[in-house]
Amino acid sequence: MDSSIYQCVYLFLFCMRSGDCVKPLLERRSVRRFEDRPVPLETLLEAVDVARHAPSAYNRQPWEFILITRRETLRRLAETAAGGAPLRYAPAGVAVVGDTRVSPHTYVIDCSIAATYLWLALHCLGLGAVWIEVYGNERAEELLRVPPGKRLVALFAVGWPAVRPRPTPRRSLEELVHLEEYGKHLEP
Repeated sequence: MDSSIYQCVYLFLFCMRSGDCVKPLLERRSVRRFEDRPVPLETLLEAVDVARHAPSAYNRQPWEFILITRRETLRRLAETAAGGAPLRYAPAGVAVVGDTRVSPHTYVIDCSIAATYLWLALHCLGLGAVWIEVYGNERAEELLRVPPGKRLVALFAVGWPAVRPRPTPRRSLEELVHLEEYGKHLEP
């Protein structure tokens, strides 16, 4: 595997000391339009390699990943999911599957954390992605042949960004942060 993802992780850890660790987190955007060029399997595997290092309850690691590059599969998945249109034009997709037997109470949370690691790794590798809502989507699970006892938790449309979306407005800390108990906001 290419060492570029490890360099990104090293840079991220180095940046933590210098105060710049949040830069990749703040720069990541949901990308819905992609260039018409393939994403190498090795690049997808680099991102999954990072995602598998996500934390999980009791270190159970209930996740598995499905890498999707067949156009027909991506098109059919796009038809099954609300907001799935980016899959029609994406050169790749990555599904995160959780094992309900390994972590019956926490697989959704654990797999969502792994999905976030995946998303950030894709960004660090220069790829764009958008999370497609598929949790509980039985048609998508059937299409991907997800077996009983496992659930499709996340699905990403992935590719080389055709556009770089601008940052969107965010709520202020004063609106979001409560001190000691709900309702005691920060002073502006």
